[in-house]
Amino acid sequence: RAPPFVFAKPADALVGDGEPVPYPPRTANLHHEVELVVALAAAGRDVPVARALDLVYGYAVGNDYTRRDLQKLAKDAGRPWDVAKGFDASAGLGPLHPVAARGHVSRGRIWLEVNGRRRQDADVAELIW
Repeated sequence: RAPPFVFAKPADALVGDGEPVPYPPRTANLHHEVELVVALAAAGRDVPVARALDLVYGYAVGNDYTRRDLQKLAKDAGRPWDVAKGFDASAGLGPLHPVAARGHVSRGRIWLEVNGRRRQDADVAELIW
């Protein structure tokens, strides 16, 4: 299969656990997606699969926010998605759980509710990347 498509979230994208997420400017179509966040303890390059988890510091649950209307404009023009994905407060982050305290995450329920309505519900064992 093809490798995953990646994008960057700058430091000012992070919103701490319990902090409000402001509605961003320049969009009328904001989407959210629950994610398993992996915090790295060290950098690496061409790391063998058998050693990849050695680089993981911990895990958290996060929300990835996307300005879908701006993403579509960028995609249609063949441009990067930075303005749609990497804006201020575009990455809500729950508490970080160190591997040393909880071990590695290979399964477990992850879900997202908005105003009491379930929007996503899955097990992290179902993640493809």
